[in-house]
Amino acid sequence: MTLPVIMNTYGRPSITFTHGKGVYLYDTEGNEYLDAISGIGVNALGHAFPAMTQAISEQAGQLIHTSNLYGIERQQKLAESLCAASGMDNIFFGNSGAEANEAAIKIARLYGHNKGVKTPHIIVMENAFHGRTMATITASGNRKVQAGFEPLLSGFIRAPFGDFAALEAIAENNSDVVAVFIEPIQGEGGLHPLPTGFLKQLRALCDQQEWLMMLDEVQTGNGRTGKYFAYQHEDILPDVVATAKGLGNGMPIGACLARGNAAEVLVPGTHGSTYGGNPMVCAAAQVVVDTIKSDQLCDNASNMGNFISEGLRTAFADNPLVKEIRGKGLMIGIELNKPCTELVDIAREKGMLINVTSGNVIRLLPPLIINQQQAQTIIDTITDIVEQLD
Repeated sequence: MTLPVIMNTYGRPSITFTHGKGVYLYDTEGNEYLDAISGIGVNALGHAFPAMTQAISEQAGQLIHTSNLYGIERQQKLAESLCAASGMDNIFFGNSGAEANEAAIKIARLYGHNKGVKTPHIIVMENAFHGRTMATITASGNRKVQAGFEPLLSGFIRAPFGDFAALEAIAENNSDVVAVFIEPIQGEGGLHPLPTGFLKQLRALCDQQEWLMMLDEVQTGNGRTGKYFAYQHEDILPDVVATAKGLGNGMPIGACLARGNAAEVLVPGTHGSTYGGNPMVCAAAQVVVDTIKSDQLCDNASNMGNFISEGLRTAFADNPLVKEIRGKGLMIGIELNKPCTELVDIAREKGMLINVTSGNVIRLLPPLIINQQQAQTIIDTITDIVEQLD
């Protein structure tokens, strides 16, 4: 038997894109698609964004890589911009969201050992998703991504997502906890936001217990929810925040931001990355950060997200198939009362790219540059395809 040259890890449909422009992608047959998933929340500025193209081209003609053995001017500037946007003190740059989350986990463990905790534990959530490395699949609350990769790592305690009483109970019964690691909105877990006020409660509990409050904002960061970071909706600061996806608009970059005691944990020899934060990816990410700020894309994400969500609520008001529409900004989930993975193909046939997570939740993550006409197209198309399930 002849095996495919690319490992069969994705189950891809038979479609290939040749180019994109704005919120649209075009395939080898010349068909146009409105990209309502933006590379799983990556292409915040859409496709072929002119300033991004210019920055990458210019940087490629100057310097792509030197390694982190030396100072990197682009990395320093990007770190300063992200710290200003986040309220954090310093940053470690990697190449992906999983690497950013790995860095957060390592910070928590070393923080615990530095405090004299022999077996430091991190509280993680049911239905969470933090990546595909061994540490991040262990931290994830999804047996599907863990199955077959045992033995998993020790040192994690799982709690129900959004259940503050459960965290209080853990605090009373476990002296080895050093951190809580949580997504403000579970993406792969079905677009479930934390209850309003939960992060403020968690901040107070972490302060009381001397735990690190660590947020996985790989998907929710970089303007996606209507603030630069989702925690800014509650006016608190975490100790550690991991982000990636929209930060590079397609260039491979992840960042683990820290403040206070957490910012002092990693020292030379404790962590590193050969490619992380190289001049090329930092040039691209700088365009993202600058554009989100200068073009008020956080406001656009909030406005267009509300427009889409309210439009869908109105359209589905009498549809018994639709259980709930939830999310924040341009991170929207439509939960149905039945499995609906076939809608991905149906939407694609109608010229729209979507995603279904948890088997029955349509996930929408359109580019932050989307306008009202394009948002209306999303409403109309989603309404049409869901009605086909009746």
